[in-house]
Amino acid sequence: MSEDNQLITRQDDAGVARLTLNQPRSINALSEAMLLALQSMLDDIANDRTVRVVILSGAGDHFCAGHNLKEMTAAREQGDGGYDYFQALFATCSRMMQTIVELPQPVIAEVSGIATAAGCQLVATCDLAVAAEDARFATSGVTIGLFCSTPMVALTRNLSRKHAMEMLLLGEFISAPRAAEMGLVNRVVPLADLSRETTDLARRIADKSPAAIKIGKTAFYEQAQMSLSEAYAYAGQAMAENMMARDAEAGIGAFISKSPMPDWTGE
Repeated sequence: MSEDNQLITRQDDAGVARLTLNQPRSINALSEAMLLALQSMLDDIANDRTVRVVILSGAGDHFCAGHNLKEMTAAREQGDGGYDYFQALFATCSRMMQTIVELPQPVIAEVSGIATAAGCQLVATCDLAVAAEDARFATSGVTIGLFCSTPMVALTRNLSRKHAMEMLLLGEFISAPRAAEMGLVNRVVPLADLSRETTDLARRIADKSPAAIKIGKTAFYEQAQMSLSEAYAYAGQAMAENMMARDAEAGIGAFISKSPMPDWTGE
């Protein structure tokens, strides 16, 4: 399946949905319309049992330059100087970012070129990230007088505090290898291999039980906010719930009997 609403394209293949931010002239900036389009697509995918993994990429040479500053500047002409608009815009962006985390399917960022400000936030928010060797990352708002406070939320949940503060305070670009060292991306590959490597990773995940992946992804983010004892109690309950799934019963049975793994039902 392929659909194009000009802002974002979607292509589905073998359980993997590829969403491509499709505004290369604006470096795929997260305009209000782009955010709403992405939100709509993610909402659709959340209820689509044929989709097991999502890849998020950018059209053209770059991933995403963050919010559309020209659009934001135009809002200053409003009577309140744009304050209500800015609040609504950041709330819309935050909702979309949280939807990625709450999505039953894993989301992989495929990054080429630059990922700055909210674009870097998008990378940090995705469950996994694969970057081209020439990709660069920055939370550059501080260099123009606007601290990247909402990107900070995703950074501090993926990087060490000192690494996150370094990016936020300096606003300077870091290389893809440095981003991997800091934990912002999982792996770095040659640009020519980027799509193939990301798709291969997605398909390897898509081969796993969608029931186990859904339970596991939810549990991962939930337990990360808990104390140690609370996390173990919650994770134990999650594993017990997983054991009741048909996929777990069939998979464990196949392992014990040394039979081929079953076709997963997602139940």
